Amino acid sequence: MALTHNFLLFCSLFPFFIIPSLSKTSFRPKALVLPVSKDASSLQYVTLINQRTPLVPVKLTLDLGGQFQWVDCEEGYVSSSYKPVRCRSAQCALARSKSCITECYSSPRPGCNNNTCAVLPDNTVTSTATSGEVGQDVVSIQSTDGSNPGRVVSVNKLIFACSGTRFLEGLASGVKGMAGFGRTKISLPSQFSAAFSFDRKFAICLTSSASNAKGVVFFGDGPYVLLPGIDASKFLIYTPLILNPVSTASAYFEGEPSSDYFIGVKSIKINGKAVPLNTSLLSIDRIQGTGGTKISTVNPYTVMETTIYKAVIATFVKELALVPRVASVAPFGACFNSTNIGSTRVGPPVPQIDLVLQSSKVSWRIFGANSMVQVKSDVMCLGFVDGGLNPSTSIVIGGYQLENNLLQFDLATSRLGFSSSLLFRQTTCANFNFTSNNV
Repeated sequence: MALTHNFLLFCSLFPFFIIPSLSKTSFRPKALVLPVSKDASSLQYVTLINQRTPLVPVKLTLDLGGQFQWVDCEEGYVSSSYKPVRCRSAQCALARSKSCITECYSSPRPGCNNNTCAVLPDNTVTSTATSGEVGQDVVSIQSTDGSNPGRVVSVNKLIFACSGTRFLEGLASGVKGMAGFGRTKISLPSQFSAAFSFDRKFAICLTSSASNAKGVVFFGDGPYVLLPGIDASKFLIYTPLILNPVSTASAYFEGEPSSDYFIGVKSIKINGKAVPLNTSLLSIDRIQGTGGTKISTVNPYTVMETTIYKAVIATFVKELALVPRVASVAPFGACFNSTNIGSTRVGPPVPQIDLVLQSSKVSWRIFGANSMVQVKSDVMCLGFVDGGLNPSTSIVIGGYQLENNLLQFDLATSRLGFSSSLLFRQTTCANFNFTSNNV
């Protein structure tokens, strides 16, 4: 598909928020819910959203820091309700676009229209970006009271971006795009909260199982109830979310802040002992946007800058000295004979890892279930990966370390709530009751 682009700064931006159009219904939900499953092959977390007219279930990889939803419009996107977003429109300003598609050399279709708004969809799995048309279409999603799924509601003009089919490379089988949950006005959480006027909050709870078990995403405030009747929102500890003033996307317009969620890790402790670190790496460089700690659902395991990684490995190995070390299994650097490691409610009884946050009293504690990966029947490895000497972000907390932890993102107050392992509470992220319909 050949496109010509006119990369011009908009002479003015619209300062107001465009509320996505609701379906004609008097019912206004207080929260919404989506299932999330783990793809065994890619280790990506995948959700299903019903979109278009007539409605079609669209499989998307969940991208916590993604700027917006983007989907393949090139192959098989047929919808009578699709509308391209026009260049220099209010919706285009909301998308922070500074580019227009002036001419598309094909017959008009979703993703290929003249004089339309363009953004830069980001495949964060392959770290590649492209230019794509901004469009609007119908999306339907289930409401919830926090305990059970309820009636289906619709957003008639949800803003998203189109991509070409080749841009799906690296995504899980059957996936047609990515569901962006990041810090923008057109991410899915922002649009849903605007459409239904509920709290600008969402929560993710990822399952560790790659079978049929489903984790859950909530849009809106709690309760977030998991069987057997446990409100996981009551276990949350809070820390500020930090805005990185420089975009961390593969491609971006100048002046854009990052849509990723950063937190202020101040130090790392293993078994209560401080890991010797160059703490300057833990801060964000306000000019370059490098450094700091962000949370990712796209990285399967936590990635650390080389010197941080080596220090963590050395301290962990020292604290687990009684367990024989074995040859490393890629991508991990510290592996152990698991026949000498037992089991507890929160996984293998290995040294606890604490990410110390705004004070010594506030830590995100990582237990064995989230730190140790069983790579062979008799081998376990510490599930952290070496990110090299000059990564854009010093620590990226990956999906494995998030599993069976409830994370709530409060966009209004810029605050993260985290539960640590729900296994301590005798429940898991696979315990939301998706089968009931009693709201």
